[in-house]
Amino acid sequence: MKPSAHGPVRRPKPPTGWKRSLARLPIHMYRIGLGPLFGKRLMLLIHTGRFSGVTRKVILEVVEHDPRAGSWTVASGFGTRAQWYRNLRRTPQATIQFGRRYHAVTAHFLPAEEGARTMARYAEAHPRTAQRLCAFMGLPSDGTPEGFRRAGEQIPFVRLEPSPAFRSAAQSGRH
Repeated sequence: MKPSAHGPVRRPKPPTGWKRSLARLPIHMYRIGLGPLFGKRLMLLIHTGRFSGVTRKVILEVVEHDPRAGSWTVASGFGTRAQWYRNLRRTPQATIQFGRRYHAVTAHFLPAEEGARTMARYAEAHPRTAQRLCAFMGLPSDGTPEGFRRAGEQIPFVRLEPSPAFRSAAQSGRH
């Protein structure tokens, strides 16, 4: 638990039981080809379990997408304890499905300052969702840009960038 200026941050626990099944429903929708229904807000992350080596899948909200760089930024709403986050720490190479397309990516973990800027931009584009995210994570935010920046310093952000093989294929026009 990271302390903040307003006391310790209490991270929510991942869902269990029927709530977990409901949260994983979009994975099945991607599997049957309905991923594009989620537009540009959600993606499927396909990564490797850190101990088992087994392929794991999770749906994540896209905080930012930079089509020119081919990168996606996501936040860990469950903090650094989230399994997908811990798995990417061990093996940063992964695959994402965004819409109907698959992309080989490498995870880069953003420093707190960059997370603060990312959260401020996200809050500007999606103020109500940003406020709900802060409340869900137990982070104080007064709804101001500075409040969102302070909250963003506490949120683990990950930028998923094209893997070198993907980048070279895209530059040569083969992708």
